[in-house]
Amino acid sequence: MHIWVDADACPVVIKEILFRAAVRAELHLTLVANAPLVTPRSPWIGTVQVPRGFDVADNHIVSVVAAGDLVITADIPLAAAVVEKDALALNPRGELYTKTNVRELLDMRNFLDTLRGSGVETGGPRAFNHADRQAFANQLDRLLAKQSANRGIT
Repeated sequence: MHIWVDADACPVVIKEILFRAAVRAELHLTLVANAPLVTPRSPWIGTVQVPRGFDVADNHIVSVVAAGDLVITADIPLAAAVVEKDALALNPRGELYTKTNVRELLDMRNFLDTLRGSGVETGGPRAFNHADRQAFANQLDRLLAKQSANRGIT
């Protein structure tokens, strides 16, 4: 499993959780962003800087993700694309995107986008909080434990 992070909008606290997890589990973690990133020095952690532009980071992730990889993103269209490639997608609030729920979430996102485009105020996401951070850490731990069990590692 390789962990890919849509890093431009990923909260710093989530990146820190991912840094610790990658080193602990000895899994490659790559942050993809359109700006330079500072990461801990580790053979398990890397970055890819892509040019600025609409969906450039997303397109890069979709082009390199493989079945069984994990992508961290709050971007539902990106999540839908990686789930189609049999990769896992997890948002920073701990919600796992699946083939079952991602289509529904994408439809809702598109509906709300249409409403906003016609002038309806739909509000934004609620503020990121400690419960979100904990939900993410717990879901990540479950996914990494399952991945370790599948590799026969205790």
